[in-house]
Amino acid sequence: MRKRREYSSARAYGVLVHNEEVLLVQSSNPRYNPPLWWLPGGGIDFGETPTDALIREFDEETGIAVHKPVLVHADADVRTRPNGERVHTVRIIYTCEYAAGDIRHEADGTTARAQWFSKEDAMRLNLAEYARDVLEMVMN
Repeated sequence: MRKRREYSSARAYGVLVHNEEVLLVQSSNPRYNPPLWWLPGGGIDFGETPTDALIREFDEETGIAVHKPVLVHADADVRTRPNGERVHTVRIIYTCEYAAGDIRHEADGTTARAQWFSKEDAMRLNLAEYARDVLEMVMN
């Protein structure tokens, strides 16, 4: 019998509000119906700081350059993936400021598109639970 794999994953995410809209990314996983949205960000590479990961992931997923990250929240959960793997995800979440760029959708990644939303429209989306909690906390 094969043992289920368990591991931890540290991730950095950011809330970018610009011109009274928040930037979100949509999952590229087709199993989500309606599509699942979350904050731009992702895995922290070995030796990388969380803020460097945030800036890199924003560029990769959205084409937008951000700066001045400010730590606002950290959380963690354990979930079992469909393949039986158990993942302990630690999320480090920042607010950040727009620096430059126009939206560019990620090619061949975990996100399919990036889009600006008003707070009201964002809260009507199928949002990842952590993203909904953070937006409620930050955008009040």
